[in-house]
Amino acid sequence: MKLHELTPVEGSTKKAWRRGRGTGSGNGKTAGRGHKGQNARSGGGVRPGFEGGQVPLYRRLPKRGFSNDMFKKVFAVINVDALDKFNDGETVNLEMLMEQGIVKNELCGLKVLGRGEVTKKLTVQAKVFSASAKEKIEAAGGKAEVI
Repeated sequence: MKLHELTPVEGSTKKAWRRGRGTGSGNGKTAGRGHKGQNARSGGGVRPGFEGGQVPLYRRLPKRGFSNDMFKKVFAVINVDALDKFNDGETVNLEMLMEQGIVKNELCGLKVLGRGEVTKKLTVQAKVFSASAKEKIEAAGGKAEVI
């Protein structure tokens, strides 16, 4: 089989519905837009949230409080059971975890949580450790270094 011989499975594709191509096409003349009005015009329609001139919902609801979302720190999180993939005596940091594909994005740094067990003696470098994670790493003979 060659690349030019490939075809989609029967029934998996539909022909495009070409609008405004005559009455015989089943979608001619107004092309599914109806007669006149704002939506029949080119560029017509209203923006999302528009309620026809009535004061929209987002303006009727009270705005209260403060959201810290813009300022919060989001960490790349792993649990100690993910550390067992590394060899004894190795230094584990964010770069190594990204190379291995355990962590996808750097974000604000690495946070290590305490789910699972670690059996190898590792030096783990991260921005934040949970108390249980630090305890488990040190119990295995390793070091938890805050960077």
